[in-house]
Amino acid sequence: MAVSKRRIWGWMAFDWASQPFYTLGLTFIFGPYFAAVAAEYYLGAGMDEKTADAEAQSLWFMGQTIAGLFIAFTAPFLGAFADSSGRKIPWIAFFSVVYVLTTALLWGLTPDGSSLFFILAIFFIGFVAAESALNFVNAILPSLGTQSEVGRISGAGAAFGYSGGVTALFIMLLLLAENEEGVTLLGNAPLFGLDPEQREGTRSVGPFIAVWYAIFIMPFFWWVKDDPNAPKKSTALSAVAGELWTTLKNVYRRKSLFNFLIGSMLYRDALNVLYTAGGVYAALVLDWEIIEIGVFGIIAAISAAITTWLSGLADQRFGPKPVITTMVCVLIAVSAIIVGMSREQIFGIPLAEGSQLPDIVFYICGMCIGGAGGAVYTSSRSMMVRHTHPDRPSEAFGLFALSGKATAFIATAMVTAFTNLTGNTQLGYLPVIILFLLGLFLLRWVNKDGDRAEWSAS
Repeated sequence: MAVSKRRIWGWMAFDWASQPFYTLGLTFIFGPYFAAVAAEYYLGAGMDEKTADAEAQSLWFMGQTIAGLFIAFTAPFLGAFADSSGRKIPWIAFFSVVYVLTTALLWGLTPDGSSLFFILAIFFIGFVAAESALNFVNAILPSLGTQSEVGRISGAGAAFGYSGGVTALFIMLLLLAENEEGVTLLGNAPLFGLDPEQREGTRSVGPFIAVWYAIFIMPFFWWVKDDPNAPKKSTALSAVAGELWTTLKNVYRRKSLFNFLIGSMLYRDALNVLYTAGGVYAALVLDWEIIEIGVFGIIAAISAAITTWLSGLADQRFGPKPVITTMVCVLIAVSAIIVGMSREQIFGIPLAEGSQLPDIVFYICGMCIGGAGGAVYTSSRSMMVRHTHPDRPSEAFGLFALSGKATAFIATAMVTAFTNLTGNTQLGYLPVIILFLLGLFLLRWVNKDGDRAEWSAS
């Protein structure tokens, strides 16, 4: 049955509406601002600068670890419940309300760090809401086209989302987010009389994300509806748990799916660390200010939009596996550069004082992370479609979320441990390379066409 273009555009509207949380919140505006405030907080507590930076990075990753664990162990059950009830939209609406409320509260992170731990908790509650809503939105993807078409649709949706992230970032940098001199990228004070001394322009990123989402999510709820004819089963707790347990046991018997879930668990966790840490690394290692990090974010997001769209076309022609393999190799190379570079040297080669080479190299790394990361994300969900039973898509993508978050505590904990053990911010990223390599190794046992047809026939 043909799918209306409005339904596809409505589905893609979610990416446009939600992407600023990741672009502005997690990576390029709020994340670095939080790191800077946290570092100042620890400096005020008597730590030296290097230790304070490491503690700030550890605190940020601790929040991500806790949120990731919560998502990992709730997503499969929520997905199974949604499939049994035949309804996804009410869940997306609920998590959307939580998302808007929590992001609006990010305004409360003042430069003195008095609300540091409260805002950390609020941010990652919003992160849980954003990721939980995304799981249900991803579960709609199999209904939007054939197996060969969903790769292109997935890529187009992600590219549309990155375009939204770029647009939102432009607005923040030009009109609101201020640098240390108290002016925006245009050289003006922040709009609406916001006080640069209290970093109100930068702090407005939270309310901005909330308003953006509230406006642009509307086409999704207008045009994307639950299928009234979807098969329904008992939603009793025991029945839902039984369905989920049966699915989990079947995973072990499906070699391609099992290796894909474990492999993607590793490389997606590594990628999430790069996404989360990009702005923090720039702030703590390269001493960049918010405006510089924002420009870096624009370049990375534009690269992501273009590469993700192209990867969707490549996915439709060659399938998702070659796209994933190629892009993970790119991310391994980038991670090695990040570990081997600081303001003073690159792979042990000293640099002249004031050298701009680290900045240039990191801009290139940002383009690669944005482009390769976007391609890995969109082709991975396309590959998941090839392993998804048509009657249980939410449960399947709940497992996909579990595989993406279950070891989030390992990835971030390893980065935290390496950072604390070495006392060096960039050496803390060594585990990222290991995770990418392990994920790449497991992909060799993943069937490029998935196992959906074989499993459905069995």
